[in-house]
Amino acid sequence: MFNAAKVKIDLIEWICGYFEQNGKDCSAVVGISGGKDSSVTAALCAQALGKDRVYGVLMPQGEQHDIDYSQELVSVLGIKHFVINIKNSVDALLASIKNASLSLNRQAVINIPARIRMTTLYAVSAAVNGRVANTCNLSEDWVGYATKYGDGAGDFSPLSRLTVTEVKALGGELGLDSKFIKKVPEDGLSGLSDEENLGFTYAALDRYIREGVCEDAVVKEKIDSLQKINLHKLALMPYYNYTTN
Repeated sequence: MFNAAKVKIDLIEWICGYFEQNGKDCSAVVGISGGKDSSVTAALCAQALGKDRVYGVLMPQGEQHDIDYSQELVSVLGIKHFVINIKNSVDALLASIKNASLSLNRQAVINIPARIRMTTLYAVSAAVNGRVANTCNLSEDWVGYATKYGDGAGDFSPLSRLTVTEVKALGGELGLDSKFIKKVPEDGLSGLSDEENLGFTYAALDRYIREGVCEDAVVKEKIDSLQKINLHKLALMPYYNYTTN
C-alpha cells in the first residue's frame, strides 16, 4: 500500500516548504552514518534544496569500521561535508565525570556519544546557517530506540512517520545504491545491531505498527512495553502552567 513515488514527491515539497517558512537561505545539516535513514534524508534534502545547500557531518568516535559508507554517500550525492571525530570530547567528559567521583551505568555511557554528536550538529548548523535534520524513523520512535536530546533531536524530521520498511522503499525510489539501504543498522556505540539490541526484527515491528499483527506473543508484549516506557521521548516537556488568575 506504500506509494514510494508519491511520498518522495510529497516529502521533497514538504522540505521545501519547511525551509521557506523557517530559513529561506538556510542549509540542511545531516549527520551521516552511511545507513538508510541518514542516506535517505540527505538525498531528499539534496533534491529539495540542491546539493549546495546540504552539509553532511561524519562523526566517528575514534576508528569507525564502516565509515567508508558515509564517505561514499557524500561523494555520490555531491554534498559538502565535514569529518569531526568526537572521541576526544567523549573521553574528556567521561574523565571529568570520573573525577567528580561519579560512576555511570552502561546506558549513560552509551548515550553520551549520541548527545555529543547532536551538540556537534548544532555547532556546525550555527557555523553554516543551517537547520539540523532529525533522521529517526517511525519504527525506532515507536519503541524508543533513540537517545533523548541525542539522535532524537533536530529541527525538522522527514522520516519520523515512516517505518523502516517504508524508508527502504523510499531509498530505492530515490535511486540510492542498495548498499546504503541494506546496511545492517547499528548504533555504533554498543557493538550490537539494532535488532540485536531490541530483541526482534524491524519486519515484525513494522507489520505490528501498520497492520496490528504480531503472531509472537512474547515479541508483542516486548514492543508494547517499550512503547509505553518510552513515550516521554516523543512528548513535549511537561511544564507548570502558571496563570495570573
